[in-house]
Amino acid sequence: MRSELAIYDLASGAVETVLETNQLIEAPNFTLDGKSLIINGDGHLYRVDLQTRAQVQIDTGAAVACNNDHGVSPDGTRLVISNGDVLGQSDIYTLPIAGGALHRVTELSPSYWHGWSPDGARLAYVANRSGTYQVFTIPVAGGDEFQVTHDFEHCDGPDYSPDGKWIWFNGQRAGSVQLWRCAPDGSNLQQMTSDERVNWFPHPSPDGRHVLYLAYENGIKGHPRDKHVELRLMASEGGAPRTLLQLFGGQGTMNVPCWAPTSDRFAFVRYQSA
Repeated sequence: MRSELAIYDLASGAVETVLETNQLIEAPNFTLDGKSLIINGDGHLYRVDLQTRAQVQIDTGAAVACNNDHGVSPDGTRLVISNGDVLGQSDIYTLPIAGGALHRVTELSPSYWHGWSPDGARLAYVANRSGTYQVFTIPVAGGDEFQVTHDFEHCDGPDYSPDGKWIWFNGQRAGSVQLWRCAPDGSNLQQMTSDERVNWFPHPSPDGRHVLYLAYENGIKGHPRDKHVELRLMASEGGAPRTLLQLFGGQGTMNVPCWAPTSDRFAFVRYQSA
């Protein structure tokens, strides 16, 4: 497997390759200053400097089974990670942006992080508590979790709008995986896509104008790697999407928030057989 870490420029449609490696890397996030990307690979997190292209491992302490559900706090000072425990279940932790001491947020497993509220107060994630994965939120410090969705066959990818009024996510009903949004308390549920595609991982842009997402071909189950997919863009209030890029990817391409703080570009990973 060969991984290509890249940045897409929204105005020009140009793709800039940042890093090519035989290591399986996934799920880029921009740092708040826009100068680096955070990625995961082999159970670890790395910072990739966009000027030097150097890839440096981040100290995550005892968390050495980090998966591709990680991100940066709204103020840029902390990281959130999802790390596998001894039973292979995922738990959510926070730590300083430069690495260091871990703070466990979720007490129940499995829990996979996907969004941080714009005010920095809560985390959005998916968790299986009663047989299906639904959307939950929890205070950053930990405590009681709140179940946002209830009656989907499967949910994933919850991400807050920049005004904090919506949580976007992909949800499956009657076998169809589409994009949805609702208020953080679960009210005002709205379906935002309705097509033949299998739509995953919606990411609202920081300026509130767009939502970027991953579209699989019809018939795909789950969100596997090594598939022909499209990166699509739609207006934040809905409407017909447009395809920005076709690529070989899927799982790991853009599971988590990947926009630059300026909203003019985003990062992604695509793959090819070694």
